[in-house]
Amino acid sequence: MSKIGVGDRAPEFTLSAGDGRSVSLGDFRGKKVVVLFFYPQDETPGCTREACEFRDSFDRFGDVGAEVIGVSDDDVESHKKFASKHRLPMTLLSDVGGRVRESFGVKPLFGIPDRVTFVIDREGVVRHVFAARLRFGKHVDEALAVVKQLATA
Repeated sequence: MSKIGVGDRAPEFTLSAGDGRSVSLGDFRGKKVVVLFFYPQDETPGCTREACEFRDSFDRFGDVGAEVIGVSDDDVESHKKFASKHRLPMTLLSDVGGRVRESFGVKPLFGIPDRVTFVIDREGVVRHVFAARLRFGKHVDEALAVVKQLATA
């Protein structure tokens, strides 16, 4: 599958969350903007920092009607421990095997899953894509700026 970009419809998916729920992208259609961030692995230094950056801005996303969702290849139990240890309020979804990551065109770099954030509007259209392995805070800052723009549109 080719890489999903701005203006493309986000691929539909259903994955298991750390709390045992099944979560579909379609659950938010017509209701909320979705900030979907793909990250390599629970409990690695960079991924922990990124998740905590989203945690620290979580209420600001909620205030403008956005749902923050993290996705990695880790299993549900790993997500549950990761969320508990770092007090992560966002939904973490388990994409074991990377099927959803692949459907969004997020390729591994040197065998490690890439770090990419998508902002998806209420109609399911991608409005922003940001990829950076090391600029963790930029994922949050850019996503929040786009969500705020969509809230006032």
